[in-house]
Amino acid sequence: MLTAILAAFLGGIILNFMPCVFPVISLKALGLLHHQGDSNRARTEGSGFLLGVVVTMLALAGLLLALRAEGTAVGWGFQLQSPLVIGILALIVLGAALNLLGVFEVGLSLQRAGEISVGRGVFVRSALTGALAIVVATPCSAPFMAGAIGFALVQPPAVALGIFLALALGFAAPFTLVSFFPAIASRLPKPGAWMDILKRGLAFPMLGVFAWLVWVLAQQAGTTALAAILASAVVVSFTGWLYGIAQRRRLMGRSFKVLLTVTVALFLGAVVPLPNVLQAGAEPTAAPQTAAAVAPVKWSPQTVNELRGHGKAIFVNFTASWCITCQVNDRTSLSTDAVKQALTRTNTVYMVADSTKFNADIDDAMSAFGQGGLPLYVVYPADGSAPKVLPQVLTPSIVINALNQASGKKT
Repeated sequence: MLTAILAAFLGGIILNFMPCVFPVISLKALGLLHHQGDSNRARTEGSGFLLGVVVTMLALAGLLLALRAEGTAVGWGFQLQSPLVIGILALIVLGAALNLLGVFEVGLSLQRAGEISVGRGVFVRSALTGALAIVVATPCSAPFMAGAIGFALVQPPAVALGIFLALALGFAAPFTLVSFFPAIASRLPKPGAWMDILKRGLAFPMLGVFAWLVWVLAQQAGTTALAAILASAVVVSFTGWLYGIAQRRRLMGRSFKVLLTVTVALFLGAVVPLPNVLQAGAEPTAAPQTAAAVAPVKWSPQTVNELRGHGKAIFVNFTASWCITCQVNDRTSLSTDAVKQALTRTNTVYMVADSTKFNADIDDAMSAFGQGGLPLYVVYPADGSAPKVLPQVLTPSIVINALNQASGKKT
């Protein structure tokens, strides 16, 4: 158990540097820079972020454990199998990007239009950022994480929650430590006008996250959902602009309530119909695009059992459109010419287990391998012996060596 807790803590630290989390974490770094020299406000930032991370992590873990206790085979990142969750998350990220661009400010405590807000809501905003960071982090799997989560999911609830708590503490640790120890914060660059430029620049990574979420939604729910989320994004952007105007009118002592009412009405008109549209617009989707040299075979436990031990190695790619690490591995390893040639040369059966949408068989299979999240790569030897689980971060050489060993071919 102590090993799993340590692995979860280390995995949480590493998770800060994964591509799906970095844009959100950068927001807190910006906030910390702004509060440099004010230790109380920096501690408020750190405390809020820590609380948001821990509460959200335990809430997701508690829901995950409750669903599994009821017999639902779900794994880490299960909420991203819902088009509705993806759509809501995309609009939240879009709103964050608009805020960074200065279209509007969070709260009405700003001293002048376009200035970085440092009002009384620092703790709440920091906590909400921590919550958003955890939700965005679930598509990513850092080293040490998968084994720890897989172990947690087969333990009693108290032990499992302890492991998820360690993951949350590891995730929050770097930012919280800098917030609470001025000696560390003093090494950061001094605040200045450059921060306002940086603030707007950080909007573009957030827009990149928005684009990725919209792409995932299209994979899950088809063109109808894509059209709905794009239309909602346009209206939400417009309402953000109107809200910014209303804020400025209020600061100047001018009438703003009518404009604010119109803004709220338009916003509700954009988001209220989304649940029905996103859930009703689901269409069958193809497996995630992979560049294997052999035609991918759709995974099922029955197909694996039929093909095992009949003279051909089997490579199973457990993946999903929302899994960032999966997509990176596809591009950097599975798509390379060397891996394509190895698949052909070893006559390996290449199978794709697509978890973009919920699939109980896939989650059961992952649990059987002790894995709580994606990606998962399993190689079944041609002679029918025990399968081998590959690392979550692939290189071409790892894949090629595994294929050679599984097929009995010499390098």
